[in-house]
Amino acid sequence: MDTVLFSPKQVQELISTGNAVFIDVRDRKDFEAGHLPGAVNMPDIFTYLAETTDDGLKTLQDKFVDLFSDYGLDGKKTAIIYEDALHTRYGGSCRGYWILKYLGYPKVGILDGGLMAWKQAGGALTTETTKPERTVFPISIQPNLMATYQDVLHALTNPNVKLLDNRDKVEWLAESSSPYGVDFAPRKGRIPGAVWIEWYDFMKVSDGQASFRPKEDILDLAASRGLTPDDDIIIYCFKGARAANTYVALSQAGFKKLRIYMGSWNEWSRNPELPIEGGIPKAAAPLENA
Repeated sequence: MDTVLFSPKQVQELISTGNAVFIDVRDRKDFEAGHLPGAVNMPDIFTYLAETTDDGLKTLQDKFVDLFSDYGLDGKKTAIIYEDALHTRYGGSCRGYWILKYLGYPKVGILDGGLMAWKQAGGALTTETTKPERTVFPISIQPNLMATYQDVLHALTNPNVKLLDNRDKVEWLAESSSPYGVDFAPRKGRIPGAVWIEWYDFMKVSDGQASFRPKEDILDLAASRGLTPDDDIIIYCFKGARAANTYVALSQAGFKKLRIYMGSWNEWSRNPELPIEGGIPKAAAPLENA
């Protein structure tokens, strides 16, 4: 298996080779206050709201191929994505990793533990900006990683496909429509039949530092919701960031057939023709254990 989570030491070694591009998904002001040496800033990785219509997927592909071309991703350099920490920015670095995998980029990883881990390991930060040379991004779409709203709709009547909702508890319980505000999206609720594991539960946090739980813990947690490594699973959240965090956790634990519904609740809730479930969740674990 290719390395996905790069330790601060491995990232330091990559910096010394000059054959890597480090992509910071944080806000511009946070980036300007200090970032990895040679890093570039791409907050769009975190903020972009995708649609999974044919036009929406084409827009997503064109936008990110253009951005990654601007930052010199030529297929030879390793792309390393990072954020503050794995649990602080709703999975932004994992979303960047997943977008690059979906676009078919051959060499991509995540700074394990983010900038917090980097600083704790004694890594240096800089305020200097880097302007890479634009290149041609080698696009090779991997459709098996993406679920569209139509795929999800079909899954509602297909017992061989399982839906995993990993939003925050208030969203799952239909008390809030999004992390951006209770009424940011027009409808609150869940996609019918989905099971729920809150994205934080795949990580352990110590001294402000988050890391993914061991494989055995993740397998046990998934099994508690009836999910096994051989299942065909579609993960969704609000916009595909937390889902990407869970995607990395599950794939590291040996799950093979994982797709992300990139439009997620932001897209689903805005189409009144798509069904939702409100009230007490029908497919949840017992609430006292949730």
